[in-house]
Amino acid sequence: MSRSRKAAVATFFAFAAISASVVPALADRIDGDWCSADGKHLSIEGSRIMIPSGAEISGEYDRHSFRYSGPADDPEAGQIIEMQQLSDEEMWLQRTTGDEKMPVETWRRCQVTS
Repeated sequence: MSRSRKAAVATFFAFAAISASVVPALADRIDGDWCSADGKHLSIEGSRIMIPSGAEISGEYDRHSFRYSGPADDPEAGQIIEMQQLSDEEMWLQRTTGDEKMPVETWRRCQVTS
């Protein structure tokens, strides 16, 4: 390999390493705490979710989306809840009961207060 090719490869890997190091730990992932405008809260960690009722269940996780079925004996029983991350700070949540899709809700990252 020529000296100029080696330099180009080294530069590429150095740039890639620097770029990777400036990304926040949870940036661009749906994981974390989310709050609705009407005071509901949910928390996602991989395939685990704490839903607004406080129940902790499993769902279908993807880096930018999450889907779960409301558990029996829960206010969300019988509903399919689907979430899609729009940005680091905003996601859409939509509930489906039977064949009826409810209006899309906009949720935001919960703000930490001390």
